[in-house]
Amino acid sequence: MLKRKGFTLVEIMIVVAIIALLAAIAIPNLLRARLNANESAAIAAMQTLVSSATSFRAANPQYPTNLGCLTAVAPPYIDTQLGCANATCLKQGYNFALVGATNSFTATAQPENTGITGVRSFFVDSSGVIRYCTGTTGSPCTATNASDILNN
Repeated sequence: MLKRKGFTLVEIMIVVAIIALLAAIAIPNLLRARLNANESAAIAAMQTLVSSATSFRAANPQYPTNLGCLTAVAPPYIDTQLGCANATCLKQGYNFALVGATNSFTATAQPENTGITGVRSFFVDSSGVIRYCTGTTGSPCTATNASDILNN
């Protein structure tokens, strides 16, 4: 009598079904964790922008006019990924923008793909209070539509 070694088709199908079930549970949680990490990084970047713009204002007669101004000095106030020369700078799934004047500035952070890289948009001005808004696809978070204060 010949003994066969190996697994039967039924055993292999059960193992594949168990792996598929575990993947169906784990993948949405991993995607949500990534989204939360992007939002946390955006909040941290907004805090960095507040302190950098305030430090820039202390050394200059006005706030920075854009993000590029914060990297154009030596030593730079922020890294070149956050402070690129474009109107908006992409970092960890969020587009950042800063507009400054003599006595004030505003900075915004919008998800690159709403619902995938982030759910909330963020806004901060020279007061240093970070605000957020949800459901602003296509339009940035501003002082008028960002009524929710971010509690740290």
